[in-house]
Amino acid sequence: MIVGIDLGTTNSLVAYFADGQPRIIPNRLGKNLTPSVVSVDREGNVYVGETARERMGLYPDSVAQTFKRSMGTERDYVLSGRHFKPEELSSMVLRFLKEDAESFLGEEVTEAVISVPAYFDDKRRKATKRAGELAGLKVERMVSEPTAAAVAYGLYDKTRDTRFLVFDLGGGTFDVSILELYHNILEVRAVAGDNYLGGEDFTQVMARLFLQKAKLQLQDLSEKEQVRLYRQAEKAKCAVSGQNRVSMSFLYKEETLEKEISSKEYEEACEDLLMKIREPVKKSLADAGLKLSDIDEVLLIGGATRLSVVRDFLIRLFRKFPDTKMNPDEAVALGAAVQAAMKERREEVKEVILTDVCSFTLGTEVVVEYEEGKFEDGRFCPIIERNTVIPASHTERLYTARDGQDKVRVRVLQGESRFARNNLFLGELEIQVPKGPKGQESVDVTYTYDINSLLEVEVTVVSTGASQKMIIKGEDSQMTDEEAKKRMEELAYLKIQPRDYEENRLVLTRAERMYEEALGDRRRKLDHYITLFEAALKKGDQNQILETRKALNEALGEEDE
Repeated sequence: MIVGIDLGTTNSLVAYFADGQPRIIPNRLGKNLTPSVVSVDREGNVYVGETARERMGLYPDSVAQTFKRSMGTERDYVLSGRHFKPEELSSMVLRFLKEDAESFLGEEVTEAVISVPAYFDDKRRKATKRAGELAGLKVERMVSEPTAAAVAYGLYDKTRDTRFLVFDLGGGTFDVSILELYHNILEVRAVAGDNYLGGEDFTQVMARLFLQKAKLQLQDLSEKEQVRLYRQAEKAKCAVSGQNRVSMSFLYKEETLEKEISSKEYEEACEDLLMKIREPVKKSLADAGLKLSDIDEVLLIGGATRLSVVRDFLIRLFRKFPDTKMNPDEAVALGAAVQAAMKERREEVKEVILTDVCSFTLGTEVVVEYEEGKFEDGRFCPIIERNTVIPASHTERLYTARDGQDKVRVRVLQGESRFARNNLFLGELEIQVPKGPKGQESVDVTYTYDINSLLEVEVTVVSTGASQKMIIKGEDSQMTDEEAKKRMEELAYLKIQPRDYEENRLVLTRAERMYEEALGDRRRKLDHYITLFEAALKKGDQNQILETRKALNEALGEEDE
């Protein structure tokens, strides 16, 4: 039996497909939502869900939550003196859901289609797969959360061709997907998102507001008091929706503190979060080549979309009322169950065709010539660009960079930065080439990426026909996000150059941001002007810096329209 699982930051669900439709499986408490919370006591007993959440107020050092945000990293959670990785904690939630499904269905559950945020990179997806395997589940397919929701929605409403935007704001992650439904084909056009934005952040805003009014600092509170504070902030966050003000009380050092917070105060305090929501929406529309007016429907998915501060903002942003007829907490799990039925080749969903996209650009590290006879290594060469419909296979021809070069190393990278060091390393291939002058020998590098997030890399020497091939599965030795960020900060600190002047830093930062948002010819054009400006900065010639900066600003102005 294959089930569909929504492994959420705040809550998780499991669903199955029967009688022509997907259905949520209630947990052992008879509820559809299982909190994604794990607790381990001193004796090694594991608690999952509501029980674990209740233990938070009693034994905060034994409980972990929101660990989905750390999937694919080396973060270490210590529960009652025992150490756990994020995927190990997730596996406990998955095992809990598996047991509930088996009890409800009366048969063994051996496989699951698990949903992941659309913007999860290779490392996070592989960590999710490992979590499933640790829970005793075979995980051959993962589905992006907005895509799963769209599948469920599309099954209910196939009366007309529709182009819609799925807005998925869960407890800890945020995704935007643009999809098009025509006949029996559901095509993903573009995805964007933020792995560190969700309902938990809106709870923290409420908690900070209360602390400000109470003239307290978070560090003044004990660990248990912090747990109580966030619990009350969560209630106040939900209660303020549809009200002018909310009263929030909190027990601090045996004294009950009570403060009123108005909906206007809360909305103003959430302004930074709302602005963070705007950018992925703009990015997804730009990548799909669409305007807001081209979108027929806006679907709201994820519990945080129930917040009035979010809904009011979205109505202003989209200039239309979103479609809310589907339960935002259950849509992803229902769609995952449909995907499970498709994998089983069930007759009821046999005619549904789903296409997905590559969420991040895949490429390799190359040497580039930025002026005649002057070269710079460590640059990123895109091969399959983000939001390319998958399965996809692209080939790039690369040439030797040095005289007498006898081998070519292809480093497989994932990301949007122009610099290889800032992107995620996935693996590498090395192949021998005949010695000769630089540029004489070449290799064809072919990337093939499928809907199950498997990447095949093949390198062929053009002159000899020799080839090497590998399938990227992800290695545990990959650099974590924290390590990559730390390295980037160290490199930035060491570069005491003209780029450190504020005006130069501003234009470079803006240029890098716009480069990462661009694709194809736009990306290549920006790369040209950025490279010229960086070369001028290296020389330190002020006239040339001013000239190239002006040209870059003009190029950026064109792209920003």
